[in-house]
Amino acid sequence: MAVLDDLSGFEFEDLMEDVFRNLGYENVRQAARTADEGRDVIMEEVVDGTRRAIIVECKHTGTVGRPVVQKLHSAIATFDFDGPKRGMVVTTGRFTNPAQEYAQRLQQNDDPHPIELLDGEDLREIADEIGLDLYNGRIEILCDETLRPYDPAADVDAPVAEAFRDIENIDAGDVPTPYSQVTFRPVVAITADTNAVFETSVGVIHRINDRTQFVVHAERGHPKVADDDVATLVTKNFHATVPLDTGQFTEVFDDVDERRFGQTQTEYKEWAVDRLQDYHTTTVTYTGDNNVTYNKTCEPNLSDISVQSIEPVYLPEVRQTTEIQEYSYPYEYYAAGPSRVTLEDGIHQCVHCETSGIDETYTYCPNCGAIACDSHIKTERLEGEPVCTGCAVTERFALKTKYFYDEKNLDAFREEYAEMPLHEKAMENKLLAVGSVVATLLIVVGLLVIGGII
Repeated sequence: MAVLDDLSGFEFEDLMEDVFRNLGYENVRQAARTADEGRDVIMEEVVDGTRRAIIVECKHTGTVGRPVVQKLHSAIATFDFDGPKRGMVVTTGRFTNPAQEYAQRLQQNDDPHPIELLDGEDLREIADEIGLDLYNGRIEILCDETLRPYDPAADVDAPVAEAFRDIENIDAGDVPTPYSQVTFRPVVAITADTNAVFETSVGVIHRINDRTQFVVHAERGHPKVADDDVATLVTKNFHATVPLDTGQFTEVFDDVDERRFGQTQTEYKEWAVDRLQDYHTTTVTYTGDNNVTYNKTCEPNLSDISVQSIEPVYLPEVRQTTEIQEYSYPYEYYAAGPSRVTLEDGIHQCVHCETSGIDETYTYCPNCGAIACDSHIKTERLEGEPVCTGCAVTERFALKTKYFYDEKNLDAFREEYAEMPLHEKAMENKLLAVGSVVATLLIVVGLLVIGGII
C-alpha cells in the first residue's frame, strides 16, 4: 500500500471512490473540486430499508486531528438530504487520540450524525477484502467473474456442428474437431440517471429525466459502447456468471487469453458522464415573451448526471477454426452459455465469391473441401455428386460443358461417351437434342406444305 504515498489528494479521492463502489455503496460520486466544503466523496447506503447519505472526507496526510472530524460533523448537518446522514473520514495515515475520542463520543451519545474513521491499516484490509490491487498508483478494475464461454449441457464444439448442419452434402458428425480459442474480454455494464431542467423567462423549455443502461467494451482503457445485441447478451446473463478459472478453461479450449481492464472504475465513470452529457445535449426552439423565436442549446451539467452502478464482467470471445482439406472455416462469437452473438461466420460463406449469410444455400465439395453457393457448385458427370467450379476439370460434350473431379474421371467419361449410341450422345445436352427434334419437325412440316401434301 506504500504506493498510496505517491498519489495526489485528487488521485486519492479517485481511488477511494473506486473502493467504496466495490464495497457496494450506491450513487458514489465526488463533490465539485472547488472550495473545500468538508466533503470529498458522497454516497448512499440502504440499512433496514432506509436510505442514508454518507459524506466522506478524504485526507491524504500522515496525521488527522480532531478539527477535521469536527468540521465534517458540521458539514453533515448542513448537507441537503431527505433522510438520515452519517460521516466518514478516510486517511492514508493515522488519527490522533483526540480525533478518535471525538468520533467515539458521537457514537456513544447516539448523535444523529455519527462519524466512522478509516486509517491506512483499515484501507489495506479493505483492499484485501474486495480483491483489488494498485496499478500505476490507482486501483485498476480487477474481476474474477465471467459469462460462461460455452454451454455446460453441450460439447464446446456444438456451435460449429450446428452451423455445419445447414451445409448440403456434408454430415456434421464427419467434420474435423475445430481448433478452439477463447479470449476473455472485459466489459462494464453502466447504469446512470440524468435529471436536468432548462428554464428561460417563459418557463421550462426542456426537461431530461432519463435512466440509461449500456454495456461498454473496456479492454485496454479504450471504452466503446457495445452493440445492442451484445449488450442484451451481457445484461440477460449477468445472473449466470462463473469464476474466471483459467486452468479449468485450458482443459476445454486449445488456447485461453485473458485481457485487462486497464483503467479504474472512476475513469470509466467519468467517460460515461461525458458521453451522456453529449448524448443529452440538444437544441430547443421556443418563443419568447416578445413573440420572437429563439434557439437554445440545452446541455446538462456534469452534476446532473449520476452514475448509479458500474458492474465489471468478462465476456468470452470464442473463435473456432475448422480445417477441411484445402480450406479453413472460422466461426467466431461472443458466448454466454447456450446464448451467443456471432461475430464471423466463415461456414455460411461461398469460398469463391462474396455470397454469405444463413439464408443462402451452400453445398460441400468433397473433392477439395470447398463450401460453395449455388452459382459455384455443379454436378460431377461421372459420379453424380457435387463439385465446385474452383476445382472441377471441364470439357464440352454435345456442345455442353461437363464437370469432373479430375482428369482421371474425365478420361473415363470420354471412353463412355465414345461408345454411346448417337441418341445417347445427343441426350448429354437435352436442350440441344429437344431443339434439334423441334427443328426437324418444322422442316418436315414445311416440306409437306410446299409439296401440297398438307
